[in-house]
Amino acid sequence: MAYAGIVLISHSSKIAEGIKDLITQVVKEVPIEAAGGTEEDDIGTSIDKIQEAIGRADTGKGVLLFYDIGSAKMNAEMAMEMADSENIQLVEAPLVEGSYTAAVESGMGKSVQEVHDAVVKSF
Repeated sequence: MAYAGIVLISHSSKIAEGIKDLITQVVKEVPIEAAGGTEEDDIGTSIDKIQEAIGRADTGKGVLLFYDIGSAKMNAEMAMEMADSENIQLVEAPLVEGSYTAAVESGMGKSVQEVHDAVVKSF
């Protein structure tokens, strides 16, 4: 079964990886990818990292993007515009709580739109 994937975008690779670790302790089947830090793993975000994470997280059912602060949203939007898939949604929700909720909803086999709507309704 394909699941809506999740990409965690943070200025810190440690934050993105930590959230991924937290979620995958509970939800194991949903593709979750971390896109934290710059290409050199400094503080910042990278469009290339986000695009690569989108590609890994998309198993045919689309991807939801969660972000932390500042330029993370701008780089997420640019990565979406450059992606081949149109089934990508940026979610306006807290990074940790929102992505956790999305993983649970995706694990129930819901579509990207259904997961997006459930997360937005929760916050």
